[in-house]
Amino acid sequence: MGFLTRWFCAFALLALTFNPTKYNYIKWVQDYGGMNLSIAVLLGLLLAIGYIIYLRATLRSIGPGGMMLVLALAGALIWVFHDLGILRLDNSSLNVWLGLVALSLVLGIGLSWSHVRRALSGQSDVDDIDE
Repeated sequence: MGFLTRWFCAFALLALTFNPTKYNYIKWVQDYGGMNLSIAVLLGLLLAIGYIIYLRATLRSIGPGGMMLVLALAGALIWVFHDLGILRLDNSSLNVWLGLVALSLVLGIGLSWSHVRRALSGQSDVDDIDE
């Protein structure tokens, strides 16, 4: 599984939870969750499992400081595109999508960082587990 697959899965997880369209978990639960409570809970648990996997791996691999650096890099890139006139930030839907892309990059890089570190340094990361 390559970085693009990990990033796309992170983006899908975030976009399924919330996006500016009406097709997301939060909007669906607000509108129909009361009528389908068992399905809402099941889908919520599946999303929570996805978040736990991604957040745990990201926090273990790059930590909070690394997460902030990736977000700062994404923010700086958006700022450059805005300053060059490539990107306009007056569209709130576009801003939400940009936020989803930035957050999914953090999660995708966090899940992929061990592979990148191994490729660059030749050293593998292992978890120390005392059984």
